[in-house]
Amino acid sequence: MRYLLILLLCLPFCAFAQRQYATNNKEAIKFYVLANESINYQQYEKAADLLKQAIAADDEFTDAHYQLGSVYLYTHQYPEASVQYLKTIALNPNFNRAVYLNLGNVNIMLGKYAEAKEALQKYLTFNEIQPKDRATAQKLIVDCDFSVQAVQHPVDFKPINLGTSINTSADEYLPNVTADESTIIFTRKIGNNEDFYQSKKLNGKWTNAVGLSAKINTPEFNEGAQSLTQDGQYLFFTGCNRPDGLGRCDIFLSHKNSTDWDKPFNLGGPINTPGWESQPSISADGKTLYFVSLRKGGYGGYDIWKSTITEKGWSEPENLGPNINTPYDEQSPFIHPDDQTLYFSSNGWPGLGSKDLFLSRKGKDGKWQKPENLGYPINSSGDENGLTLTANGSYAFFSSNNLKGAGGYDIYTFEMPEKLRPNVVTYVKGTVKDAKSKQAIDADVQIIDLKTNQTIFQNVNALNQEQFLATLPIGKDYGLNISRPGYLFYSENFSLANQKVGKPYNIDVALQAIEVGNKSVLRNIFFDTNKSELKPESKTELNKLISFMSLNPKVTIEISGFTDNVGDAKSNQTLSENRAKAVQQYLIANKVATERLTFKGYGAMQPVVPNTTDEGRSRNRRTEFKIVSF
Repeated sequence: MRYLLILLLCLPFCAFAQRQYATNNKEAIKFYVLANESINYQQYEKAADLLKQAIAADDEFTDAHYQLGSVYLYTHQYPEASVQYLKTIALNPNFNRAVYLNLGNVNIMLGKYAEAKEALQKYLTFNEIQPKDRATAQKLIVDCDFSVQAVQHPVDFKPINLGTSINTSADEYLPNVTADESTIIFTRKIGNNEDFYQSKKLNGKWTNAVGLSAKINTPEFNEGAQSLTQDGQYLFFTGCNRPDGLGRCDIFLSHKNSTDWDKPFNLGGPINTPGWESQPSISADGKTLYFVSLRKGGYGGYDIWKSTITEKGWSEPENLGPNINTPYDEQSPFIHPDDQTLYFSSNGWPGLGSKDLFLSRKGKDGKWQKPENLGYPINSSGDENGLTLTANGSYAFFSSNNLKGAGGYDIYTFEMPEKLRPNVVTYVKGTVKDAKSKQAIDADVQIIDLKTNQTIFQNVNALNQEQFLATLPIGKDYGLNISRPGYLFYSENFSLANQKVGKPYNIDVALQAIEVGNKSVLRNIFFDTNKSELKPESKTELNKLISFMSLNPKVTIEISGFTDNVGDAKSNQTLSENRAKAVQQYLIANKVATERLTFKGYGAMQPVVPNTTDEGRSRNRRTEFKIVSF
């Protein structure tokens, strides 16, 4: 239900003499009291049958009609609840003011927003309403006004069921998809047990889903509410009532190895507490974890918090603040790989029903802005929850039990309207192999924002899965470094500064072993045209080279400069030599021994590709280092 409502007319076991009923029929009163006893034991179906018998004995028994309506409301039988509340009002408009608050809520759940507003306004005419209940009614009226406008201005929404390879007669929900959309992991509930299942996409179709791993799924505990990193190698998830838990529900982490998933471990404090933590969502760079908690310091109900990984571990969680959290409930956060757009569900912001889906974008000040309702019919009078998106932001995944699926909750996808999409991102995906053996090898993969020199992605030993994958927001220039002990490091750069549509990059990298004569291109060392002064964005690559020299203290290298064939040979020779010298001088200034370094300019000699295109000439203008001895 959307809010805590006034449900019962009197406490169970009310003695006949303790109150006046709207009937003198002893048979009706007997059934009514028995129904209250059943309510006390949460036997709602039995209570409804007894209340029907009370009404059969006296159809004008107002108490029984109201109580039956409240039982229907509590058990989400909204049409039936509406009938009983309207009957209560017809018999006695002043019987109980709570009937108007409850009827307002019922009509919202039925999508009858005008009728709901009328009932809520009537409720507010009564005297001596508790401040909390008055605030609830006023909040619901705001929802009604919003909903009327939203229904009149629908957004495009064409949900597609993912089919029988994913969905069954059981409940399937909370889907997560890798950046390349090759793998989906979701929660399936069979009986009272929640486990993870996964499916692979082959030739555009999802394969039959199978259990994720016996290392993670258990027959005695519930595993659910997961977040999968963009490369599919790390799974953050919620585990409840586990022996290694700190509270009722905690957040756990498992890493995928070459054959299976590792045994999950509890993230511990300060993320987990003796209370309740759930529904994690990890940022694309793996540094910030968003999650839901009932801990102290929130705004009321469930709030969304975040914690950042540091050298000392996870930081003290920070509440996302009043632009996200309300006195009601905010849940199921999903931080898009653009790191600028947060999707979540809430019943605190103006919406159409139980919980609606919202998005919030980061402002230029780095703070989250007021959220935007995704609109009707993406949101409805029902409960919308658990939205995730593809890395490119074009398609969303969600679960629903209202769209005539295979049974229970099914997983659907739909094309996200343009105005509701996140910033465009792409991804780089690659494999790393030994240049001689052609065998896949583990390596450290690092991606740098060249403008800020900040590392935005790093994964040590990323190739347990024989590949790496990282999402990249467009509009920036990036440097890629790949390294492994005993090998020369590899560098590359990408310019997405003027790109409007995310185009994936696929790279196969062959690392050269440290052997005399082997060389590596330093693609992230930059100079202005016809200049030999190092540009600031070269710093990260230069420091990478310094680190390489430090880790290999017996290595001596030649730093080699090259140009294209534009201009005269003498000028090119001088320019290439001065650029190589600039790199040498930087290394010496940072305590690399002079005797370990030589430099040489080759001008336009030794082109790696023909100088017939702008791209070719660009690749020929390069700086390399070559192993002289080790």
